[in-house]
Amino acid sequence: MSTSDLNLTLVGWVATGPKLYSGPGTTPFTSFRMASTRRHFDRVRGSWVDGRTEWFTVKCWRQQARNVAETLRKSDPVIVTGRLATQEWTGPDGTARTTLVLDALAIGPDLTFGSAKFARTMHVADAATEVADQPEPPANGQDGQDGSAHGDGVDGDDGSDDGGVGFPALDDPWAGGSGDGDLPDPAEDELGSLSAARSIT
Repeated sequence: MSTSDLNLTLVGWVATGPKLYSGPGTTPFTSFRMASTRRHFDRVRGSWVDGRTEWFTVKCWRQQARNVAETLRKSDPVIVTGRLATQEWTGPDGTARTTLVLDALAIGPDLTFGSAKFARTMHVADAATEVADQPEPPANGQDGQDGSAHGDGVDGDDGSDDGGVGFPALDDPWAGGSGDGDLPDPAEDELGSLSAARSIT
C-alpha cells in the first residue's frame, strides 16, 4: 500500500458480487469491485454525458464485512467513504500492475435509485444479555396457576442468536500475511456488463 493514503467518497455501482473471506485466526473481510463514472451536462447537446469510468477494489472488515456480504449485490448503486491507496501486484504474464483500493469506513446504498430498510445487527453477546434479563416463568402451581408457559414471551424464542447469516469459510488470499496481500484484477468479461456504470457528480 502507498504511504500517502487519503480519504475519499465514491459514488458508483457494485461491479462484482461481494465475496466474504473468513477463517480460523484471521480477520473477516469482504472485497468487491466498484465502478464510478463522472458525468457532466453538455449544454450544446442538452443532455448528460458520461466521462471516464474508474475502477476500484473496495475492502470492508469485521462486522461491516459480514453486513456488506449479506446486503449488497452486483449492479447495486452504492456510496463508499474510506481511505484510498494503491496496491501493487503481479499479473499472470509476470508484469507489475497496480489497483486502486478503498478501505471502507462507511458504506451504504445510493437512495437516489431506490429505497432501503435498515435492520440493526444483533451481536451474540447482546443476544445473550437480552435473554438473561428476561424474567423466569412462574414455578409449577405458584399462585394457583398450573405452571403452563403462557405469558408475554416471544413464541419460539429459545435464546439462540438467529440474527445473522452463516457464511462459509473461504480461502483467504491474505492468510499468513499482514492483511494487505494482493487481490487479482477481475476478468474483463466480469466487468463488461457494467461498462456504462454511472455516478452522480
